[in-house]
Amino acid sequence: MTTIFDGRMRLSFGQIYLMTGGVGWPDFDDSRRGQVNGLLGAAQSGRLLLTTGLHTGEVGLRVERLDAEPALDDQWEEIVEVSFAPAGTALLLHGLDSSQVVKTELPVVSYRARYCAADMDKGKEVDVVSADEPVVDRYLLQLWPAGPAPDVIRKQTSATASYWHQEH
Repeated sequence: MTTIFDGRMRLSFGQIYLMTGGVGWPDFDDSRRGQVNGLLGAAQSGRLLLTTGLHTGEVGLRVERLDAEPALDDQWEEIVEVSFAPAGTALLLHGLDSSQVVKTELPVVSYRARYCAADMDKGKEVDVVSADEPVVDRYLLQLWPAGPAPDVIRKQTSATASYWHQEH
C-alpha cells in the first residue's frame, strides 16, 4: 500500500478534487452525470470529485493506492465505488478554493476507486471547521487496479449521502 495523503484537507463548498495528467477542473454536475452515486464523481476522464458533508474548512482525509481490492470496513457509514482511469501520471489533490495542494504521481492503469465517509451529517450540521478546531467528518479514498465496472453504492446511512445520491 502507498499512502498518497493522510491528514487534514482544506476545502470549500464540500468539494475535493483529484486530477491527473494535467486535466482541468471537473464540472460539478457533469462529474456525476449518469452515475448512481452522488458522492464520488468519475464521469469526466482523468479526474474525481469527492463530495463532503462539511461546507468549508478542514476534513480528515486519507488517500491510498493498493495492489488489490481491500476488504470492506464497517466503521464507514458511506461507501461508494467507481472506475477511474488517470489521464497521465501527474496527480493533484486539493480542496476547492484551497491553496493546499498535494502533488505526486500515479501509475496509469485502470483503477477501482472506493470512497468512504463517516459523520457526513455532523459535518453538514457544523458547516464550517477552522484550522484550530478538530475535524468533524472523515473520508477515505482507496485506489486499486481493476477493469472498468459500473459505479455502485455499497453502503448509505446518512441523510447527506442520500441527498447527493438523489441530486445528480
